[in-house]
Amino acid sequence: MTISFGSAASRQVISELQAAGYEAVFVGGAVRDAELGKKPLDIDITTSATPSQVKEVFRHTIDVGIEHGTILVLMHGEPIEVTTYRSETTTSDPVYVTSLREDLQHRDFTINALAMTVDGELIDFFDGLEDMKRKIIRAVGKPEERFQEDPLRIFRALRFSSVLDFDIEKETLHGMKALAPSLHRIAIERIKTEMDKLFQGQNPSRAFHYGREIGLPKLLPELFVAFESLDRYTPFLDARHGFAAVLAITDMNATDLARLFKLSNKERRFLKQFEDAYAIRTQRSFDLWDFYSFSTDILEVVGKVFNVNHDDFIVSKQQIEQYKKQLPILQRTDLSFTGKDLVKWSGKSGGKWTSDWIMKIERAVVYGQIENDAQAIKEWFINEISREE
Repeated sequence: MTISFGSAASRQVISELQAAGYEAVFVGGAVRDAELGKKPLDIDITTSATPSQVKEVFRHTIDVGIEHGTILVLMHGEPIEVTTYRSETTTSDPVYVTSLREDLQHRDFTINALAMTVDGELIDFFDGLEDMKRKIIRAVGKPEERFQEDPLRIFRALRFSSVLDFDIEKETLHGMKALAPSLHRIAIERIKTEMDKLFQGQNPSRAFHYGREIGLPKLLPELFVAFESLDRYTPFLDARHGFAAVLAITDMNATDLARLFKLSNKERRFLKQFEDAYAIRTQRSFDLWDFYSFSTDILEVVGKVFNVNHDDFIVSKQQIEQYKKQLPILQRTDLSFTGKDLVKWSGKSGGKWTSDWIMKIERAVVYGQIENDAQAIKEWFINEISREE
């Protein structure tokens, strides 16, 4: 049975390569996802044409990864990755090969060594479809050779075990354990990318189990000691929640963890807010000011992590949002006065004191000590500031 695969633009790229006398097929994860009944993403094409030959066929190209044999073809405004058949993926100078089979035999796992023609015919030299049916992650050929080509594949196996909820085949796992020390050589940015996907998988606990089995917590304790205990915190809503769980069960603070994994500024801010909120929650229950100060996302993950560690009841996202709706204000801009009003009411010159008083009034409004009404705030402010003079 043939299926329609890829976009019209990607099919045209293949057709034009074939018309020029070259082989070209869809390959990799998108083919795998299509066979799993998922919507294919990141459509990739592999071809017998060299990068220079690909550039001769198409008018609009970008040398996005030419050092690895990849050219980005712009077809009707859609970017399509086209990569020349090659024998290895991590050498600085790619070794091009002449057949699709040679290319696929150097892919990482059988489920990723699938290809598909423009007509929808599946090409499966290494029984990837059978492994997919059996829910097995198995290296193509000899596992040690595949992991020597790129040690990150060891972590990719863990990631796929989580994302697909598949078992790792025995010999593949043995090869992972034997080559695990070579992960020392992998840039943390590449590991972090895999961690993000692992955290968001169907079954992260499966990956943590395999991580322990190949000895990651002892080999790289700074990075993976949390694998010993992370099972308790799954599933994760997103990758940031995974790193929040790591923070809760290690001795690192948010700054150190963010630096170690080279997190983005947005991720750093999330972890710092989690750290602050979690410190409060370990001392007492959240009050009105906490529900006002922290986002629903932060409050939710703090609640889940705290529940695991203290067997407390979980406050759901819906409950948190309901608490927030009942607050007098949701943000500072909701206040019915400004710093200029404080200057006018007090008769003083502006200065740092205004921001201090805005915070005091903000807290008083949130706690229900005064209404969010300009006149009520003015009276409260004049009365309170006179006490301090």
